[in-house]
Amino acid sequence: MNDRARNTGPTLASPRCGARTRAGGSCRSPAVRGKRRCRMHGGAPGSDAQKGNQNARRHGLFTGEAIAERRQVRDLLGEARELLKTMK
Repeated sequence: MNDRARNTGPTLASPRCGARTRAGGSCRSPAVRGKRRCRMHGGAPGSDAQKGNQNARRHGLFTGEAIAERRQVRDLLGEARELLKTMK
């Protein structure tokens, strides 16, 4: 092994990434300089969608209209379940 002392002070003192992990904790990687996320969670150069990018929102699953439609379907299914319970 190497007996030299490692200079980890600047890395340990740098701000941490603000992303959440799947386990619910926060990411422990250092944030990219000038950004709030690490290189793995969107701080890397070129990791964001470019202006005018047509692929940034491709499927429309989270548009306001789609969310409202899913909410209406969920409410309708709930009413149908209640009606079926009263018919038994």
